[in-house]
Amino acid sequence: MTDQTPAPSVPAYGGPRRILSGIQASGALHLGNYLGALKRFTQLQDQGAPCFLFVADLHAITVWQDPALLTAQTREIAAAYLASGLDPAKSVIFPQSAVRAHSELAWIFNCVARLGWLDRMTQFKEKSGKHKERSSVGLYTYPVLQAADILLYKATEVPTGEDQKQHLELTRDIAAKFNNDFGVPGFFPLPEPLTQGPAPRVMSLRDGAAKMSKSDPSDQSRINLTDDADAIVAKIRKARTDPEVLPETLEGLETRAEAKNLVTIYAALADISREQVLAQFAGQGFGQFKPALAELAVSALAPVSAEMRRLMAEPAEVDRVLKDGAERAAAIADPVVDEVKKIVGFWRA
Repeated sequence: MTDQTPAPSVPAYGGPRRILSGIQASGALHLGNYLGALKRFTQLQDQGAPCFLFVADLHAITVWQDPALLTAQTREIAAAYLASGLDPAKSVIFPQSAVRAHSELAWIFNCVARLGWLDRMTQFKEKSGKHKERSSVGLYTYPVLQAADILLYKATEVPTGEDQKQHLELTRDIAAKFNNDFGVPGFFPLPEPLTQGPAPRVMSLRDGAAKMSKSDPSDQSRINLTDDADAIVAKIRKARTDPEVLPETLEGLETRAEAKNLVTIYAALADISREQVLAQFAGQGFGQFKPALAELAVSALAPVSAEMRRLMAEPAEVDRVLKDGAERAAAIADPVVDEVKKIVGFWRA
């Protein structure tokens, strides 16, 4: 191998279009996950895009996970996929660890990627903090496994948020270096970020400056996908706001974080712009706006929540989907990693 990263070169990859994404098996999905990922995955599927959607349990264990909960969390993510409208007959839904090729290709890519590339990954610095020596090696090499996840299926597009753009660039670097080092131009695609317009940035219901998160100690800060209609209404009613009425323009929201957050949530749920929300509610106070938002949220989320709870009570149904998805994923992944082994020069019987 060489230590030089070649510029992306022709011939370009000529395989089929494929879209891949995953959600970590850490459970407790909330409104932000639904609007930022699940709803968008369903839209892609319904547009006819070939989607591979996995539960990232290998990524989850880069930090400690309770083994007794990890399986349940995997099923919960899968249930959220299904409840959000993803159809296992159209999209491949599977647990990452059930397809051994992910781990095999990740090791090969560990030997292709350069240490300096990983040293530049900002997410590791953010997650490890001041005590990086206490972090797992897996947390450090997480982006290489992520590259294997993507390239194993020769995915051409990846839904990418701002926090993952650097990792996708690393994936492209690894693909280009592999293709160049082993003289197989165009073997791996250089995947592109998939943009469907800016994803809504959903903030805490208790603090408009903090992102909605499952790690927030206050359950009132988020709408969980397992919340029923009464819980959704109560959380929106108690959401922090200010005494002013809603403005006519977006500029009027810039210094009002909580108001901006609720308008953003309404727009995302209704599939309209924030300008359209303000055109409808300008001059009204939160006494009028919150009930309308709660009604919309219940209409959009209550069916998802109910189906999620049903599926979580029927684990055998979820397991059938995951097993079938793993088999379909492996049918594509195994031949790719087998070909990679031949290219690298591993002994083959």
